[in-house]
Amino acid sequence: MAIRTILEFPDPRLRTIAKPVEKVDSEIQNLVEDMLDTMYEANGIGLAATQIDVHLRVVVMDLSEDRNEPRVFINPEYTVLCDEGNIYQEGCLSVPGFYEEVERPLRIRLNALDKDGTPFEEEAEGILAICFQHECDHLNGKLFVDHISQLKRDRIRKKLEKQHRLNSRS
Repeated sequence: MAIRTILEFPDPRLRTIAKPVEKVDSEIQNLVEDMLDTMYEANGIGLAATQIDVHLRVVVMDLSEDRNEPRVFINPEYTVLCDEGNIYQEGCLSVPGFYEEVERPLRIRLNALDKDGTPFEEEAEGILAICFQHECDHLNGKLFVDHISQLKRDRIRKKLEKQHRLNSRS
């Protein structure tokens, strides 16, 4: 399919709240294929449609070692199952080169539609729970840097803005 451009922080389009997918059709399935191709090309483990400037509630992931177990979540939602938190070093394709510790709920129940539009539900913990929450944040106009201190967020913003200026000159 096609490799799409990934928006980078602080691009204001990353703050757009995604709309629900009304119908899983060939257009959505093509979007999913593009998202998977884009995620694999960028060496990521998850990608939300918002990150490629498509403001629909679609997420793709592949948490497998061999990068051969793609997962699709259309209209994803989750419920927190425990108050216990888990701190994990998060990074993001939209915040390249930066990693920060973020605390998120340890266990969740997720539900979504699969690539064919069939609803499913499962309990998740560990990296799946973290990644799912991270990608759902994107669909709600949030980034992992919103979970860290203002000082760290501003430092990251300034470094990326400088990088963007230098790249636009070359």
